[in-house]
Amino acid sequence: MLFNSSEFLFFLPIVYVFYWFIFSKKLISQNFLLLAASYFFYGWWSLEFLGLLAISTILDYLYGFWVDSENRKKAKLFLYLSVINNLGILCVFKYFNFFSSQFQSFLSLFGLKCNLLLLDYALPIGISFYTFHGMSYVFDIYNKKQKPIKSLVNYAVFVSFFPLLVAGPIERASHLLPQIEKERKFSYMQSIHGCRLILWGFFKKVVIADNLSIIVDGIFQNYTSESAPNLILGAIAFSFQIYCDFSGYSDIALGTAKLFGIELLSNFKFPYFSRDIAEFWRRWHISLSTWFKDYLYIPLGGSKNGLYKTIRNTFIIFIVSGFWHGASWNFIIWGFIHSCFFLPILLSKRNRKHVNEVVAYNTKLPSRKEFLSMLSTFTLVTIAWVFFRSDNLTTAVDFFKKIFFNIVLHPEQFLNYPTAIVSFLYIIPLIIGDWIIRRDERVLKKQNFILYVIIGLLIWFNFGKNTSFIYFQF
Repeated sequence: MLFNSSEFLFFLPIVYVFYWFIFSKKLISQNFLLLAASYFFYGWWSLEFLGLLAISTILDYLYGFWVDSENRKKAKLFLYLSVINNLGILCVFKYFNFFSSQFQSFLSLFGLKCNLLLLDYALPIGISFYTFHGMSYVFDIYNKKQKPIKSLVNYAVFVSFFPLLVAGPIERASHLLPQIEKERKFSYMQSIHGCRLILWGFFKKVVIADNLSIIVDGIFQNYTSESAPNLILGAIAFSFQIYCDFSGYSDIALGTAKLFGIELLSNFKFPYFSRDIAEFWRRWHISLSTWFKDYLYIPLGGSKNGLYKTIRNTFIIFIVSGFWHGASWNFIIWGFIHSCFFLPILLSKRNRKHVNEVVAYNTKLPSRKEFLSMLSTFTLVTIAWVFFRSDNLTTAVDFFKKIFFNIVLHPEQFLNYPTAIVSFLYIIPLIIGDWIIRRDERVLKKQNFILYVIIGLLIWFNFGKNTSFIYFQF
């Protein structure tokens, strides 16, 4: 079920009413309702993959008890089995065809032909997210940060809670499970804050991202015939499309969870106001970047075992992050590019420069230096996004070649009116809105009632496209 669908607009208030006014007397009843609602939400898209979700949930629930053994060899064995189980599911359903086709290409270099099996099925929505939920739970138990949970229902809610099931944020057991296990009381203000976040998320997705997608798709599909200004504007438009699409989903997820008395981890903190790539990755898809840092980068040694291993670990974490997004070389190259952007900052020990501070926190506008830093960071990120958006690596390279040769051979194109300039009608209001609330992405403070009416009307007039969220494919 899509957030931006009429079905969800019926589903959410029904579950909300049942949750607070019929099932509110017992915690176990509320959790049963959340579990049933989550499976209904997921099953609306595909009943056949509900079994995969259930099997993955049960296995990691059991692994949690086995990994909790005082016998560390036994605990490590079951930890490895859990990792193999979860990565095995990912490899079969997400990466099997990629590895199979790459192996065929490798054999062809030696004149060998081999028609290997290719699997024909849709990628299960949310598989990268709920498998990472399960692995983090088992990892935390092995590292003595979490005790195994006795209630299978509560654990299943942790894995499948419908606001975050298909596109995150990737929750930690130590953060979400205590909220699932304790009594939750109705809070009027929490519900109001949740509704505001949902409204803002719908605005970013339905009004901005979906309209930008029309411009972006047209440019990327016909890039060979587009002018250099249009190609540049198309890349910029995609940067804002993917941000509004994914952060819009996260806002709706956080807001929906608030309606049920649950606070999810932040996933975006205005990443395009970052002053360097390191700050960008502390603000973009936070739950994934911290997951890789805690469960991959640090176990590999992080930056504490010499220069070589620091460089190695940096490339590993970014390339794996790219591969997590999809089984294609352009995603791998996207991760590699970000590692190249990040490495100079790490080696110069400037990667912790902007950890907690918000840009221009005590002023209305950024300084000239801050503005130029944000602009240069956004430029680098946009260059990398072209590889992310392109159908394949060849298309991404041709996209940049087209820009370069058009600038060199046809500079007069910049005298013509670029049609893609219309994208700024959506981008500028977003930048202004984000800048106003940049100090706290969680709470949209009470604004003029008319403003909410205008946002609601814009959503209403743009609603009904039912376009899938970009991150559903991951």
